[in-house]
Order: sequence, then structure tokens, then C-alpha cells
Amino acid sequence: MRYLPSIILILSFSANVFSQKSPHGKGLKIDCETCHTQEGWEVNPNTFAFDHRKTNFLLEGQHQVTDCRSCHIKLVFNEAPNQCMQCHTDVHENTLGSDCEQCHTSQSWLVTNITEIHQQTSFPLLGAHATADCFDCHISNNFARFEPLKTECIDCHRTEYNATTEPNHIASGYSFHCEDCHEVSAFEWSASGFNHDFFALTKGHAINDCFKCHTNNNFSNLSTDCFECHQADYNSTTNPNHAAASIQNDCALCHTTELGWTPASFDQHNDFYVIQGAHGRIASDCFACHEGSYSNTPNSCVGCHQADFNQTTDPAHITSGFSTDCESCHSQDAWEPATINHNDFYVIQGAHTNIATDCIACHADGYVNTPNTCFGCHSAEYNQTTDPAHQAANFPTDCTECHTENAWEPSTFDHDGQYFPIYSGKHREEWNSCTDCHTTASNYALFSCIDCHEHNRTDTDDDHSEVNDYVYNSNSCLECHPNGDD
Repeated sequence: MRYLPSIILILSFSANVFSQKSPHGKGLKIDCETCHTQEGWEVNPNTFAFDHRKTNFLLEGQHQVTDCRSCHIKLVFNEAPNQCMQCHTDVHENTLGSDCEQCHTSQSWLVTNITEIHQQTSFPLLGAHATADCFDCHISNNFARFEPLKTECIDCHRTEYNATTEPNHIASGYSFHCEDCHEVSAFEWSASGFNHDFFALTKGHAINDCFKCHTNNNFSNLSTDCFECHQADYNSTTNPNHAAASIQNDCALCHTTELGWTPASFDQHNDFYVIQGAHGRIASDCFACHEGSYSNTPNSCVGCHQADFNQTTDPAHITSGFSTDCESCHSQDAWEPATINHNDFYVIQGAHTNIATDCIACHADGYVNTPNTCFGCHSAEYNQTTDPAHQAANFPTDCTECHTENAWEPSTFDHDGQYFPIYSGKHREEWNSCTDCHTTASNYALFSCIDCHEHNRTDTDDDHSEVNDYVYNSNSCLECHPNGDD
């Protein structure tokens, strides 16, 4: 029973504590023992273990070493401010807004990346602006104030605009949009970024000296017509002589902005004569065809190449009566090889292809009335052939009956099928020349069997004694032995 008073005292103390209203407000839902002990309500910083990460405000940077009472002025902790400007004085006087974290961190108020931060604004710091001092633009009595500025170039650079004399911006009525001529990212006022799209400054016009065109400080109403600037070039040109030839003064018809006016590309030339093939190699040499005159220049091949036509000897165009329509044989790529369609007269094939480029081989006597039959060209071979003697045997002159155009030999005369098998059967390889059987050279309709076989007449007669109408001669042999069999 001696412990009873102590137990009652403790229960009474606990009941008294929990019956009291918490000074931290209803929002704090943690046990008192998390921060306090039974020895007293004072919080021992060495044993304090509250996890501030469970709140909506993390303790980072300088906030980690700041005394709790600096922020938690009241015992109701969730009423502590959580916005920067609720605790910190806005030295910028609301010229940069209320979001301090755009520039500052909880580590330090110093800002080391102001250029990068400025890139997120409506005026990124480029070129000379990236190295300028902040207060060159943000002028105020308080160095912490950064009043919003206008972003148009002229708003800051009107003094430079008014003072510029080369060219005189005011007198020339230049636009206030500086970026039309100047690069925002440049470090100087050079007009290299001028948008000259209305007249492209490329190739021959790619010049840095504006006054070569804009003379007398004239930067308005300058003509974009080539001839207006290049009349002197037109008048001094001699190849071809533009003035003498009355060539149009619309320079763009022939020229581009390439340096030196070349190469010219007179597309309208196709209206008179299409320059192609070998002519393309002299396309820039007008005198090669026009010889100083641009009137009545012929537009046919022979009109320019009459001398070539007259002087050609292989074949001789004049004496052969060739057509003056050069394109019937030649192309514009080159005179040789000629591309005459010989098939209209005679198809060149077989062995003839070996001499296809040697016209004289067939046309030795000219190109008129050249024969187009084999015999017409090969009568000499026909007459000189002795095995068999074509002329003596009165062979037909249609050479293709026995020969092909690939070669004279072997001939394709079908002796076995039409007359008597000498390339097959028992007579194969039993003869050396046609005259072995055809003993009369002037008549190949005649042949001899008995001269070759050397039969004994008496024995042959006895062997054929029972053969009706037997006669001892070669024709009778063929009648009984058409295939040369026994």
C-alpha cells in the first residue's frame, strides 16, 4: 500500500497534462515526448529530433543553421511563414517580382549566374549585351532596383541611330528596327547581318562596301535593274559586242550574279538553235558560230559545216551525192562514228560487221548504185572458185543457197538431204573433193560411181543378172543404191 500515493500522483499529473489545450495548435499531431521530457518543458537542442522533412518546408542551406525561433515566432508552428518575402525584405522593391528563387538559393543571396538567368527573360543577353554591366541598362538610384525595360533596340540606342552618318540613318529614313541590319548577337554595330532579301547580295554582289551601289548616301529608291548599274559593262563588252549586236539590255536573260559575268546562259538560244552535244563545248564562245554577227546566222548543220561536207573524202560526200541533212548520218555529239541507218539499204551483219566502219571496202566505186546482193560484190570470188568451179559448173549466183554471211566456209549446201549422203553413211570421209565424183567440171549434174569403185564389169553383170532393166552405169547405181548401201 506504500506505493499507492505515488501512483495516484502520477495519474493525476498525466490527467492534468492531457486535459490542457496544446499551445502548438491542433495541427501538430506528434507526441510531446518527441521534443519534451518529464524533467521540464524546455527543449534540449542536443536531444531534439524533429524531422522537418515531414513538413512542407525543407531546411536547406542557411535555413539548416537558423534558430527555430527566428521563423517560429509563435508556438503554433504551422503558422510560420514559408515564402521568402514573408521573412526577408525585398531590397529590389518589387521590381523583380516575388519569386526570389528565380535568382537566389538558400545557400547565399549572391547571384553568380545572372547571364544564364537573363536568358529566360524576354531579352536574352547576346553579343555585347552579355558582357555589359547590369547598371548600363538598369539605371536607378538604388542598385538593387531593376525596373522592367523595353526590349526594342531603338529604346536604348536612339542616340547611336541619330549620330550615325555612314549611312545617315535619319536622312535615309532607316527603320527603327535595328535588327533589320544589325545582329543582336554581334559585339559591334557592323551591318553584316542586314537582311538584304529584297536584293540578294550573293556571288558577284557579295560586297562589304555599301557605297559601291549606294552612292551619294542614297539608300532609298535605288533601282534593282541590272542595266541601271552595269550599263558601262554592257557598252564595253566586245565578245560579243552587245551594243553593236543590239543585244537586249535585260542582263538576267543571259547572265547570273557569278563573278566576271561568266558563264553566260542564254536560255533563249533554244528558240533559235538548241546548243547540245559537241556544241556545248563552244557554248561560251559566241564567235565560233556568230563570227561577230548575230543576224541571219544559219541554224542548220550544213549551214555552218558546208566546208566539212565539201572536204570529206572518206566517203566523198559531194561526188557521192550525199544528202546535206547531216543528222541523217551524224549526231551532235561528234562527227564520228557516223550513225547512218544502213539497214535501209543493206543489213550489215555476220562477217560484214568486220568492215562496217570501212565504207570504201564496199563503196570503192562510189555510193551510187552500190549492189546490195552477194554476187554483186563477190562475183570475183564466185568466178575464181575452182573447188567446185562455180562458173564452169554454172552454179546459181544466189550465194545464200550454199553460204551464210558469217563465212564462206563451211558452205551449207545440203548434199545429203537433197541428193546423196557424202557426209554420212559409207561415203563419209571417202572423198577429198567434189571432182572425185563429179568428173565433168562443167556439169555437176553428172556424176560417176563406177570410176571410184573400180568394179569388174563381168562380175558386176553376173551379180545383177536377175535385176530387171539392169544397166552398167552410174545413174543405174544411184537408182538401186540411193543411200550408197550395198
